Order: sequence, then structure tokens, then C-alpha cells
Amino acid sequence: MERVEVAKQGFAILREVLTRGDVDQLAESLARNPLPRTRAGMRHALRNPAVLAVARDTRLVAIAQQILGPNAFPYRATLFDKSPISNWLVAWHQDKALPLRERHDLPEWGPWSVKDGVIYAHAPASALSRVVALRFHLDDSTTENGPLRVLPETHAMGVLSDNAIHDLSARTTAVDCLVPRGGILVMRPLLVHASSKSRSAMRRRVLHIEYAPSASIADGLQLAIA
Repeated sequence: MERVEVAKQGFAILREVLTRGDVDQLAESLARNPLPRTRAGMRHALRNPAVLAVARDTRLVAIAQQILGPNAFPYRATLFDKSPISNWLVAWHQDKALPLRERHDLPEWGPWSVKDGVIYAHAPASALSRVVALRFHLDDSTTENGPLRVLPETHAMGVLSDNAIHDLSARTTAVDCLVPRGGILVMRPLLVHASSKSRSAMRRRVLHIEYAPSASIADGLQLAIA
């Protein structure tokens, strides 16, 4: 069961969650109605109706609900699009920033920033441990096209310093998350992860959707829909 695996390892790979037709429909919609893009892809992708529909799909919501409870809902989505034209690597890190409706200075929250009009803050482990990401793959993720790599069980270590992450990466065996088209990688944001540059002509598109059990993520702080 993915709930047990995510709780222990910090991630789980689910194959063939959506059909080839579902993937084709989303890809076509993204091509017809693109949002502003960065070099790596598309931030705040829930603004695209097709992305929002996928994020609310009962098959994805059911996975999030197994982990977060019956009220799980999507609050942010990002499209990553790695290809020979747009290629990059990401060093070992944790996902620490959350989108928020308003700024309230609280202990352990910050630094603060604004991206495309959305307020963000680095969050403490108490908040980050309440959310989960579902990474829906529009293309096969292979050893050659820069897949996500993870350090299992590091999600349970709290928010780590850069030095601690570097030390962990040197002494922990990394796992390549090879997910087929239509599959999903479920992961906790504090799981230490990275990705290398692609060495393939294959495109690697991943829709990273984040879910929470409630919009209220801390005392006085509400998640923004992004």
C-alpha cells in the first residue's frame, strides 16, 4: 500500500494511474493554452483549466486522501519540461516553500518572497509534514532523461541545513525514480531529492501537484491556490 510506503520511505511509485488518452488530452490542452513559462517549465499551473481538472481527478484525489485524509485538495501545481532544448540539473535539496494568502510573521516561517504575485515562505517541518506531492508523468522517466533521484527516509529528519543535506548525499544510496508515462511518483516535500541533466533526446514532462488536508496550514496562515 502506497500509504505505508510513503510513511516509511517518503515516496512511492504508482504505475498506470491515468490512461494514454488522459495523458494525450492534457498534453494537447497544454499546447493549445500555455501559461507563461520559465526555462524549466510552468509555475502556478493550476491556473490552466486542464491542469486543474487533472489535479481534481478522482484517481489522484483518492491517492492524496489515503495519505492526508478525506479532505485532501490540490493547492499548487508546477509543470517541469526537461528536453535537449531546455536541460538542467537540480542539486540535492528539500522543498521548503509554501504559497500563502497573506503574510503573518510567525516563528520558524521565512524567509518570505513573492513569485508571480503569490506570497511564499519557507515553512517549518510541522507544516511541510502535512502535505504531499503527486508527480504525474506525461512521458516515461528513464535513467537517461534526468529522472528525479531521492534519498529514502530523509523526509522524517525535519528541515535540514545545506551541510546536512550534503553529508547525507555522500553517505546515502540514492534511488532513481523511474516512472512510466501515466504513472505517479508520490513524495513528501522534505524528502531530499535531486535530478541530473538529461542525456537523451527524449522529453521528460512532469506535472508536480501538491495536496493538503486543509487550507489552514498554521495559526493565522492559509495556503494560496497556485
